[in-house]
Amino acid sequence: MSPNALLSVSGLSKRFGAYRALDGLSLEVAAGEILGLVGPNGSGKTTAINVISGVYAADAGTIRFDGRPVGGLPIHRRARLGINRTFQVPKPFRSLTVTENLEVASAHSRSGDNQIRECLELLALDSVAGREAASLTSAQQKRLDLARALVARPRLLLVDEIGAGLNPAELQLMAQTLLAIAGSGVALLVVEHLLGFLRAVASRVVVMDAGREIFEGPLDLAARDPQVIDVFLGR
Repeated sequence: MSPNALLSVSGLSKRFGAYRALDGLSLEVAAGEILGLVGPNGSGKTTAINVISGVYAADAGTIRFDGRPVGGLPIHRRARLGINRTFQVPKPFRSLTVTENLEVASAHSRSGDNQIRECLELLALDSVAGREAASLTSAQQKRLDLARALVARPRLLLVDEIGAGLNPAELQLMAQTLLAIAGSGVALLVVEHLLGFLRAVASRVVVMDAGREIFEGPLDLAARDPQVIDVFLGR
């Protein structure tokens, strides 16, 4: 484990029946770093987030957060330590307002009104703070999902395909937001298919195939790696 790693995952494996979704995955993320997690559909990216966050229990391997093993902890215990996440499909309380959604998300943390206001401003949601979540556009719901994760003051954010369905202006705003979050010292693990978006935010990437890491390094080098090319293009 690197001394700078906030999150360290080693040899992570997860099966669903005969299907091996994760097969010895290892990765590290430092505080203030954005690490991209990429790969074709079915490569295990979202499963990795689900195991790290505690949705699923790993079959093998270790997850250490700030030097502490957390693999046996339930979701709420990991969240209290500072691990939080977004979802590929946002899941807000649709009948509550934007502000009320953040109040619910912050109920078990030490966040106050100032933190809620800061999250509303950072995610460009202050102008719709009094609207019900059901009335928001899909892009606004993605920002609300991120705000709900952020309001609890996490140290690690697991971000699942937050760029999907966003137009270029919305992607630019989201990239600026993720960079600002990382600039505050939060570590981010970002699952994403949009490589242009990922290039704008991630210092390096881990490329997955069939539950395994096949490349780790800058995205531009990944695009020239023969094994990565084979996986994405089927050469």
